[in-house]
Amino acid sequence: MNYVSRNRKSGLAAQFYDFLQNLSETIRGEDKAVLAVSIPASEGEMNAEDQSDYGRYKHLLNRLGKAVILSAETETSEIIRRRLFEWGGLPDDGKKTVGEYADWVIEHRNQIPGLFPVDQARDVFAAAYPFHPMVLSVFERKWQMLPRFQRTRGILRLLALWVSRAYQEGYKGGHRDPLITLGTAPLDDPLFRAAVFEQLGESRLEGAVTADICGKKESFATQMDKEALEAIKKARLHRKAATTIFFESNGGQLRAEATVPEIRLGVAEPDLDIGNVETVLETLAGNCYFLTVEKNRYRFNFTANLNKLLADRRATIQDQQIKECVRTEVQKIFTVGTGVERVYFPEKSGQIPDRPALTFVITAPEQSLQDNGKLTKSIESMTKEYGTAARTFKSALIWCVPETTVILRDEARKLLAWEAIDDDAETLKFDEAQKRQLAENLKKAQRDLRESVWRTYKNLLLLDKENKMRTIDLGLVHSSASENMMTLILNRLRQDGDVEEGISPNFLIRNWPPAFTEWSTKSVRDAFFASPQFPKLLNAEVIKDTIARGVNNGLLAYVGKKGDGYDPFIFGKDLNAGDVEISEDMFIIGKEPAESFKSKTREGAPPLPIPSIKPEGKPDISIPKEQEKIQEKPEQPPYGSPPTTKICWSGEIPPQKWMNFYTKVLSKYAVGNEMKITLNVEVKQAAGISSQKIEETKTALRELGMDDDVKFD
Repeated sequence: MNYVSRNRKSGLAAQFYDFLQNLSETIRGEDKAVLAVSIPASEGEMNAEDQSDYGRYKHLLNRLGKAVILSAETETSEIIRRRLFEWGGLPDDGKKTVGEYADWVIEHRNQIPGLFPVDQARDVFAAAYPFHPMVLSVFERKWQMLPRFQRTRGILRLLALWVSRAYQEGYKGGHRDPLITLGTAPLDDPLFRAAVFEQLGESRLEGAVTADICGKKESFATQMDKEALEAIKKARLHRKAATTIFFESNGGQLRAEATVPEIRLGVAEPDLDIGNVETVLETLAGNCYFLTVEKNRYRFNFTANLNKLLADRRATIQDQQIKECVRTEVQKIFTVGTGVERVYFPEKSGQIPDRPALTFVITAPEQSLQDNGKLTKSIESMTKEYGTAARTFKSALIWCVPETTVILRDEARKLLAWEAIDDDAETLKFDEAQKRQLAENLKKAQRDLRESVWRTYKNLLLLDKENKMRTIDLGLVHSSASENMMTLILNRLRQDGDVEEGISPNFLIRNWPPAFTEWSTKSVRDAFFASPQFPKLLNAEVIKDTIARGVNNGLLAYVGKKGDGYDPFIFGKDLNAGDVEISEDMFIIGKEPAESFKSKTREGAPPLPIPSIKPEGKPDISIPKEQEKIQEKPEQPPYGSPPTTKICWSGEIPPQKWMNFYTKVLSKYAVGNEMKITLNVEVKQAAGISSQKIEETKTALRELGMDDDVKFD
């Protein structure tokens, strides 16, 4: 074609065409003669007139001849070897290497692509040596479809530069790889890169190569190899995997991508743990700027991927945004769960209520135990102080403290960056694959932030029995360990005996204050939240049940003081927990004082004086002379008025004083059936009363044997 193009105007081209036609006809008539005609296979080297003549010659030759490809399959590798090396056959070291690779392929046949002939592995590796078969295969499978790619000359040019670089590095004492693989391609060499992009027909992937693979000091794969584990670092596995993806995902094929099996076969060596390949791919997928991953298929793109956008957006996130994001997530996680009181991020002791109720105090995520003891000192101070006064219920507080602040901030910054990208998704015009990847990354970032809260808030601080702060390390905490964070913490506190759901009456008897004969029910409850010697109660209402059980079993008496006696006095009788009042006016007394008081009191007589306990433990009962004789006739009303046979009262009673009202006003008339109580209850809730609560109310009324006709709007 060069001759035809050069002599077209002189007319020699037409003469040559006629000559070739006559020659082909003559050869056809001979028995032992062959006419071989070689014409360019790359149409990119011809102009329009050349194309026209090229078509004429092909038409002429096709009538009489047949097309023959001079280099096919293993012939290509043989040609390349003889052109690049002083080839004298497979050396002994080569035979050993071929055997090791063949054995490795057979062992991992289920993890490599099906296109590789595993049963002929030894022959395939021997035919390609010193190259890995995937090096030559990738050009035949994918690159030969490129318009500018030259099957033999193109491969030779690339491999000549490649072999030259490998020889120089080996001579200088650099890396000595057993084979020349796709991953060892010297993409950091500008001359080699230029030759590669020449074959691709464009250089738009220059940025992808230098940013993600090699060519710059900060190239991602190169940096990751320096920071990796020794086995990965020694094998330069990040760079090899990224380079293999580059060659496998380019070349003009319909679906430009590299599969995991192709990457495994391209980079793995006999002494390398194949599991490290997946580890490296995961790292590359999460950080490379131009690498796109979809369903375990990898490819390098011309445009930056979501990771690049993420890196750019992360730099724009403000500290205040991070602070609000972390606090919101922490509060969201600790809000779920049992109805224990919680206080979030207090800065002063006055922000934490001083109440007889178990209270979890969640410290701000900006503080941690790694701040040289500052947080611990602050917690100790706020535990023992309430504003300017001393805290009464200091044992009621359990502090939830983060281990460190770094992880939470990093995960929050990542989530905020993904959310910012998601907000601009329409403007950025993502394709469907990028939209799916964005949605997955957004969910993963939300999940990672949630998990980081679980992992970080792993420390509890509370007062021990020595009145000093004690730290409980929950260990390695994650969301699958329990249904919610509060349940996990409470289970651990119950297990250690720091929190109890119920208390036996015997516990009260064993821990009775020596100075008290009567112990007010309010003081009993308060002791569990004020004294570190007592376990913390999950619910203060269980004290009522403890007292009721103690009274029913004859271990305690439930009394109220009246003058010098007890009224009411309940001992060894059925007492409902709901009838126990927690107040300073109601008391419990021990079994011995209760029995002493009961034995000195006769039925129908006015209350006797309260027995006091002498040092030797014997009751001392003194009875005034005026009470020695019991008046049998009823007491006369004052001022000479006739006896009253009926009293009525109507008024509004605050719900909190209902038990007091019954004890102090009605209990003295609750004898026989002569007292009638009509109750009108009206409940209003702005948020609305659920149907479930209404049904529960009806059920309770029926259980009490009362009419369950509840009126409601």
